[in-house]
Amino acid sequence: MTKSPPMPLSGGLFSFPELPLAISSSSYEPGMPVGRSCRTACISDVHLGTRANNVGALLQFLRDYDCDKLYIVGDLIDIWQLRRGIFWPQQQNDVIQKILRKARKGVPVVYIPGNHDEFVSTFAGSYGNISIQKHAIHKTADGRRLLVIHGHELDTVVQNAKWLAFAGDVGYQFLLSLNPTINFVRRRFGLGYWSLSAYAKKRVKDAVSFIGKFEEAVVHYAEQFNADAVLCGHIHSASVRQIGRITYYNCGDWVESCTALVERYDGTIEIVKYHAFPASSGTSLKMEARDPLNAMA
Repeated sequence: MTKSPPMPLSGGLFSFPELPLAISSSSYEPGMPVGRSCRTACISDVHLGTRANNVGALLQFLRDYDCDKLYIVGDLIDIWQLRRGIFWPQQQNDVIQKILRKARKGVPVVYIPGNHDEFVSTFAGSYGNISIQKHAIHKTADGRRLLVIHGHELDTVVQNAKWLAFAGDVGYQFLLSLNPTINFVRRRFGLGYWSLSAYAKKRVKDAVSFIGKFEEAVVHYAEQFNADAVLCGHIHSASVRQIGRITYYNCGDWVESCTALVERYDGTIEIVKYHAFPASSGTSLKMEARDPLNAMA
């Protein structure tokens, strides 16, 4: 693939060439029934290289949805965890190959690195149908300007106290490591999947407060780009909500919630959710619900 480097602008910023939507059989025509085709798909926080990710669910999503454009909104690979120990079974490769296959078939793939795969940002530029960039401005089908960032730029802990971020990540990985044992017991009693780390994040007052402040900071940042909406990841909490004049979207993650955002051909952006299973499980994966958790018309 040939590389098209970003063009320097004033103030040290860079402008990246916009990749057009793929011309494929999934293009919308009036009267076409709503199915698994979508204009844009957005995934974030896959954390390849960790034992806790649910790559089986992600692979099912990538098979189910035929998108005209794919955004990878950071933390595709978890370099922090790989530095502690190598864990890379075949399914991790399958995710990479599936993404590359989409690009080879003409689907533009925009990769926006996060804090766990920040090293990828050193390769910023365009490589065929794959573009690596710090942020993107996506134009929705209904004409809105959508700022796409990972979100760690607005996380004061990540930016100002990286040692604390690393320590927090170790604690988070510990909670995730308890999930298989907890869910083994739950299955014996006929109960469904449940995540201790997700429960703690929702119940601990400081965590709830952090999420609220993070969302407000991201929205304020989007206003600087004259955006109508902002789409991010980072905090592993899928959401669609209106904050002032800005619509806030969060992809969620593929560690606990197994969620993604899809843009329909009318510009509506919805959350889709899949069943979460341990990565080592051979259980077949089915979509939990086609209806979005939240939707903005």
